[in-house]
Amino acid sequence: MLTKAGYTVKSDLHSLNDLQAWFRQLCRRNQSQWTAIEGQVYRLNLALAEGFTNAVRHAHAGLPADTRIEVKVALGPAHVEIQIWDAGHPFDPNSIEEPQPGTLRKGGYGWFLLRRLVDRVSYDRQGNRNCLRMQKSWT
Repeated sequence: MLTKAGYTVKSDLHSLNDLQAWFRQLCRRNQSQWTAIEGQVYRLNLALAEGFTNAVRHAHAGLPADTRIEVKVALGPAHVEIQIWDAGHPFDPNSIEEPQPGTLRKGGYGWFLLRRLVDRVSYDRQGNRNCLRMQKSWT
């Protein structure tokens, strides 16, 4: 059975703690169905935090703090999918170069980190909104 849930927050980094608490609670409520969730909650919460932070700092830069970010989660027996919807400017993930080991630079690590935390990361522009989609299988 697939469990779907959504959470909408202001585009404010202070909303991150509430968002992560909501996500942990959602996972806890479903642990009895899918025991594989247990070992993945930390990684998924980190990916959620990174995606949300990027939306606030980059996509919504210059927009009012009350601009909303919508998070949708689908938990199933085989995988989880997290979608982060924002109203910011379009983004081209292919324009981000992967950081080279041993070099220091400002920015660019978020996309790199997301690809290490989950199995699949994609970005879509639908209408006037961006969707960051992250998928992780339990196996």
